Amino acid sequence: MTPYFAHESAYLDQPCTIGEGTKIWHFCHIMPHARIGTHCTLGQNVMVASHVRIGNNVKIQNNVSLYTGVELEDDVFCGPSCVFTNVVNPRSQINRQSEYQPTLVRRGATIGANATIVCGATIGRYAFIGAGAVIRGNVPDYALIVGVPGKQRGWMSRHGQRLPLPGENGIMTCQISGWRYREEQPGLVRCLDWPEDQALTG
Repeated sequence: MTPYFAHESAYLDQPCTIGEGTKIWHFCHIMPHARIGTHCTLGQNVMVASHVRIGNNVKIQNNVSLYTGVELEDDVFCGPSCVFTNVVNPRSQINRQSEYQPTLVRRGATIGANATIVCGATIGRYAFIGAGAVIRGNVPDYALIVGVPGKQRGWMSRHGQRLPLPGENGIMTCQISGWRYREEQPGLVRCLDWPEDQALTG
């Protein structure tokens, strides 16, 4: 008995690595040498290409294709039909497999439904890409990005709450968790300066 679940309609090309507790649903295709971590969920019609790396506790919604060169760290969320690319100038008549560009999605980031991530970008930790946004470059940690082309419109906490403007001390507080953040170029960091912050969990 395998330590993961794969629906009978899914294709799992060997060799591939799939972690314990992962669920792979209808019509998915996992290609050779893909690596999927533990406790992930792959919705209907997800394709994971060869050499793609997926961390632990990753949620990938329906109709997402992860092409060679994509890496998702732990706790990433990919919304329905979001798009990844791996070539910036594709042509049907020209083989550009040697020109694949990597895309890295850092821990805890969210990519909204129908968003497009152009290859070569790094999406920062706990960044939040709004539905339908188009990303053509690196995204800072905790950044909220919306629109076409994608532009930063604020900051999001680890708990998915849009952060208010900073106070006089430069601190932004998540209204859900009470966690405090401050800007530290090129992104945002969680404050651990106070005992009460160090004690907070979530």
